Amino acid sequence: MASAELIKKLEETIENIPDFPIPGIQFKDISPIFLDPKLYEDVIADLAAFSKGKVDAVCGIESRGYLFGIAIAVALEVPFILIRKAGKLPPPIISEKYDLEYGSAEIETREGQIKKGQRILIHDDLLATGGTTEAAAKLVEKQGAIVSQFSFLIGLKGLNGDERLKKFGADVYHILEY
Repeated sequence: MASAELIKKLEETIENIPDFPIPGIQFKDISPIFLDPKLYEDVIADLAAFSKGKVDAVCGIESRGYLFGIAIAVALEVPFILIRKAGKLPPPIISEKYDLEYGSAEIETREGQIKKGQRILIHDDLLATGGTTEAAAKLVEKQGAIVSQFSFLIGLKGLNGDERLKKFGADVYHILEY
């Protein structure tokens, strides 16, 4: 869906930081996008076009999912709902635990903000293994809403994140793949 021009501009803008945060990792620094308001606007337009008329609300995963997610929701004129790490929201909350490579984590949202039957877009900046995104989808479904789409700025090939999300029957979109 993204134009060749947008993809080229993003590839020129996103910085690759080798061996960060640990040796062997190629960190993709998206912060230079925010130095170019036009590029940011183009990213939002592309991500919003994917979801236009197909969702009733956007859920953003803490914290980088907020960087684009809020603007996507504004462009779509739908609510934006925070999905946060455990302990960051006042009660009442609904939570979902999930396993990490070493240990576990938990995410939550405020009870009543996601409505039964709503079509939800779950957004984050990057899709890697899909563990956190899968937990976010379960959190949405637990509240009677429908996960209709997932969107990301970047998808990492070979980590099976797309495959992990197939069980939700939702469209998955990322502008870039590395």
